[in-house]
Amino acid sequence: MTSRNGRIALITVGVIAVILGGVWAGQGMNLIPGSFMTGSRMWLSIGLIVAIVGVILIMLGLRRPEHGGTSK
Repeated sequence: MTSRNGRIALITVGVIAVILGGVWAGQGMNLIPGSFMTGSRMWLSIGLIVAIVGVILIMLGLRRPEHGGTSK
């Protein structure tokens, strides 16, 4: 992703995914009580997957664009 707006979008969506995944994993591990997700291994798994996808999106958004030898 080379455009500035696209990189910002990747980072933003990645951060949201990490936060949501962390909350879901915390509920699945019974660390955050008060929801139907509390203590459910399914939500632990879903949360971990969403958080990992979020980290990947952040890494893609922060990666420097490759210029391929051309300068603008």
